[in-house]
Amino acid sequence: MRVTQALPQSLLHRISRRAPLLAAAVCVALASSGCATRSALGEKLSDAKHESAPVSADGAQTTTITKFQKFMWFFSPYRPDIQQGNFVSEEMLAQLKIGMTRDQVRFIFGTSLAADIFHADRWDYPFRLAKGDGEITTSRVTVFFKDGKVDHYEGGHLPTEKEYIARIAGPAPVIKEDPPTTKQ
Repeated sequence: MRVTQALPQSLLHRISRRAPLLAAAVCVALASSGCATRSALGEKLSDAKHESAPVSADGAQTTTITKFQKFMWFFSPYRPDIQQGNFVSEEMLAQLKIGMTRDQVRFIFGTSLAADIFHADRWDYPFRLAKGDGEITTSRVTVFFKDGKVDHYEGGHLPTEKEYIARIAGPAPVIKEDPPTTKQ
């Protein structure tokens, strides 16, 4: 009984010669894209650049990635948009007034995710939106209570609800209207 090869010898020789080069190219692409060096939510803040100078430690901050990192993102696995925390908009913050009760604050902002038993008179509302393309938006609003009423709060320079929706879904499409036609 005669055994024959399934692939011709010349094809096997070409594949065996190119396999190490292909493996090396894949390893270089994965290493340079930084799959193992990113945090669980995307870019490290040290690698990203600020879109604009941060307004304050309490305001909303947005960081973006460089053009090279955006190019190398092609070699990275799919990354979904991840939202964590309570989004507090500029409109919601405008409703907060000194002297409001805890229930009124909870109605406006929602339940604080960072309630601390050691600081019962302080509610923190952290927020982080990590987009799949590496853009990160963070904000923090802190409300301080005294005798069960709002004493003061920290935070500001927050995005409006319209800006937040545009950041998630992209800019609103522009609808062109046809000029009215007159019948003759």
